[in-house]
Amino acid sequence: MIKKLDKLIIKAFIGPFIATFLISLFVLVMQFFWLYIDDLVGKGLDVLTIFRLIGYVAATAVPLALPLALLLSSIMTFGNLGESFQLVAIKSAGIPLIRFMMPLMIIAILVSGVAFLFANNIIPVANLKFNALKYDIIVTKPVLDIKEGVFYDKIEGYVIKIGKKEKDDSTIRNVVLYQKRSGVQDDFLVAKNGTMKVTPDKRFLEFTLKDGWNYQENGNRFSTNTDFIRLGFAEYKKDFDLSSFQMTRTEDSLFKWDPKMLTVHQLNLSIDSVKKLNDAVNNQLKSQLKPLLTFYKYSDSTWANPASLKNKSIKSMSDIIPDTAITRIYDRALTHVSSAQSFAQLSGTDYSANETLLRSNRVEWNRKFTLSIACLVLFLIGAPLGSIIRKGGLGSPLVFSVIFFVIFHLLDTFGEKFAKQGVTTAFTGMWLSTFVLIPVGIFLISKAMSDSQLFNKEFYFRFFKNIKTMLSLKKAA
Repeated sequence: MIKKLDKLIIKAFIGPFIATFLISLFVLVMQFFWLYIDDLVGKGLDVLTIFRLIGYVAATAVPLALPLALLLSSIMTFGNLGESFQLVAIKSAGIPLIRFMMPLMIIAILVSGVAFLFANNIIPVANLKFNALKYDIIVTKPVLDIKEGVFYDKIEGYVIKIGKKEKDDSTIRNVVLYQKRSGVQDDFLVAKNGTMKVTPDKRFLEFTLKDGWNYQENGNRFSTNTDFIRLGFAEYKKDFDLSSFQMTRTEDSLFKWDPKMLTVHQLNLSIDSVKKLNDAVNNQLKSQLKPLLTFYKYSDSTWANPASLKNKSIKSMSDIIPDTAITRIYDRALTHVSSAQSFAQLSGTDYSANETLLRSNRVEWNRKFTLSIACLVLFLIGAPLGSIIRKGGLGSPLVFSVIFFVIFHLLDTFGEKFAKQGVTTAFTGMWLSTFVLIPVGIFLISKAMSDSQLFNKEFYFRFFKNIKTMLSLKKAA
């Protein structure tokens, strides 16, 4: 049954949680645009494409924004209650901190469950759509922008230079046009003036050039017998295809095998498939090496223990091989060793690639759970931390939340890198931040329950003042 005290803490928590979640999401989305701003500017993206991109980026950032929002909002909530002495009144009534935290603990558990469902069901689809759209935007050419006095080569097969553009942005003067050919020389065209415009469907760029000359050289580049042609014209029209400047949509299926695009069930199937591939590589290598290592089946006790040979005078294989056969046997042995080495290297390359894919799948499988559990872990840090510092607003809570979130993010990043490089297992690497921060949360809860002055500057001032006094007394003695 929900009591008034539970309603009080929930009401005090919901507002800051929603606000901090939106702020965190906004910062994470802006981080993406800061990284890819050079690939987005000048592409002529329409409003719908921009909003789709923002939606996909925001969806992929939700699992990271939720832990940060829980950390900051819990520090703010308990800091506000401590600053207004409501925590003191509640503790004086005999209500322990754990009981006061219980309703928010339940909310944190529910948020963790939502984060897992979001990461498992929505994030793979959002990642798939996002990566396909990002790829299409990056490979799209910048919008057509032919400047005065600059050679423009973005239209495939042509280089254009315009001496001057009038204010109407259509009338052009002193035009130079090169058309690339595989012949002796590129075609060369000059015109004194003309007009330039893009068709309404934006598929073609139309040039209407006047009073100019067209120069061509025909023939074989390996021969000196070539024909030079010079044609004058009063008016010349040329259309340039602009289809390469329009963004084309790539099929989402091209990115669907990335581990980030898979659910937990799909990752389990992928992990089993990769394991079977490695087993197949091992079996193939055994079958390839078996004909080359026929001597192994004749091994006996003397193979493992050469000292047990009856004839102690035999020190190497050359002692029992006739001189007439030793060259042929050595050549054959070298051929077998070379073949075995080639088979082993090829199999090793395949096995290494499969192991890299296997580690990536395991990393993503663990990530589905670690980001959701991080919501609960950071709440266990934020709630007692807020009751200890007893400061509301966005000042101190923001500083402490940034510090702990940076620690969490660094540990998570390092753990993921170690797991992908095979330094640690995927479980150890991806749960590293959780293993480190849970003891910190337990420590802060114990300090908050005992009304610790861990972050009280007056406590440290008195502490160092007492030490200074003791040192002064010792010197006087």
